[in-house]
Amino acid sequence: MQTQSSPGSRRSVLAVPGSSAKMLGKARDLPADEVFCDLEDAVAPSEKETARATIVEALAHPGWGRQRRAVRVNGWSTPWTHDDLIAVVAGAGAHIDSIIVPKVRSGAEVVAIDLLLTQLETKHDLEPSAIGIQAQIEDAIALTKIDEIASASPRLESLVLGPADMAASLGMQTLTTGEQPDGYTRGDAHHHVLMSVLIAARAHGLAAIDGPYLAIDAPDAFRRNAAAVAALGFDGKWVIHPGQIDTANAAFTPRQSDYDAAENLLDAYREATSRPGGARGAVRHRGEMIDEASAAMAGKIAQKGRAAGLQREDHQT
Repeated sequence: MQTQSSPGSRRSVLAVPGSSAKMLGKARDLPADEVFCDLEDAVAPSEKETARATIVEALAHPGWGRQRRAVRVNGWSTPWTHDDLIAVVAGAGAHIDSIIVPKVRSGAEVVAIDLLLTQLETKHDLEPSAIGIQAQIEDAIALTKIDEIASASPRLESLVLGPADMAASLGMQTLTTGEQPDGYTRGDAHHHVLMSVLIAARAHGLAAIDGPYLAIDAPDAFRRNAAAVAALGFDGKWVIHPGQIDTANAAFTPRQSDYDAAENLLDAYREATSRPGGARGAVRHRGEMIDEASAAMAGKIAQKGRAAGLQREDHQT
């Protein structure tokens, strides 16, 4: 059943190897906002065809909860992309919310996925345009084409940063995905890349998702990494182990106090700008002058809190 049109979060996006029926089965019961079945890096070339069938069977299983379901196909530089897409959409298209396209380097690659999806939806009597697309930004060329990529298709839902391939493309001297290159002391080496993805996503109305942190035995480091990109404005992060899910969900959910404060500010601003409230454009609220821009900032925090299921606890007049 499609869930793409339903409101919700993408705080945690769990990567699961498409060749592992056992892992795919376990993913159905995990609290990740989205689960994607991987046909790319997590599957050996000799297992690609078998993995497609395993994914179709797993996606059609009735035991899924409210998680979004996605499939990462292989990129257009490989011989597998169209076979991946045809197999999974023909077999389980009604259970797929989006297709993740790795190593995107141009808008044309997104358009090609869109066109093939349109044909498959027609052929298999699926809801038109119900399957979304997520584009992974993974190298320097993608960064130079990011606006072209972000505007390539109305199916596009998110831009996803691929930090490992990006670091390799840029020649960063690091072996730990998401960490600072050893010896770099002038700030955050990843900041420009993160902001480029975030700005393009926001300019085109898309979600911005950070890629994985691969050191699964370093929970404190993962927590810092997730908190940093959440503070920057990203909507969520890939996780590669069930132990990272709760941390990611917490990082991309506003604190209760911040959510309450945002909702209270919005109430105050609505009252101030109403005729009974004086139709004022700016008003003092809890020691601060607030205006339309303040309400816009509060609105984003409130929106994320609502999507995560928060309920206001502190109502203030």
